[in-house]
Amino acid sequence: MSDTSLDTTPGRPVRLVPTAPGFWMLTLGVCIAALSPLFGFLVGVMSQRPEGEVPLDPLYLGLFIGVVVGGMGVLLAVVGGVRLWRHYKGVRVSTPQDVEAP
Repeated sequence: MSDTSLDTTPGRPVRLVPTAPGFWMLTLGVCIAALSPLFGFLVGVMSQRPEGEVPLDPLYLGLFIGVVVGGMGVLLAVVGGVRLWRHYKGVRVSTPQDVEAP
C-alpha cells in the first residue's frame, strides 16, 4: 500500500488560532439570558394549577425563576464581554513584578 494519503504538497499554511478569553463565557451568557425566561414561562404553563388557593401561581413562579436565571446569564455575558474587550484592547493590570524599581 502506498502512502499517497499523506500528501505533503506545499500550499497555504494552516494556522490554528485559539479563541480569545471570554468568548465562550459571553456566548453562554447571551444564550442563557435569552432562553431562560422562555423556558421558565414554558415550565410555568406546563405545570398544573393547584386545586386550592395558592399565594403565587406556578406560571408566575416559573417566569420569575426564569428571569432571575436570565439575570445571572446577563452578568455572565458582561464578565465575558469585559474579558474579551481587555484581550483585544491589550489592557493589562500591572502586578508588583511588572513595576520597575526606580
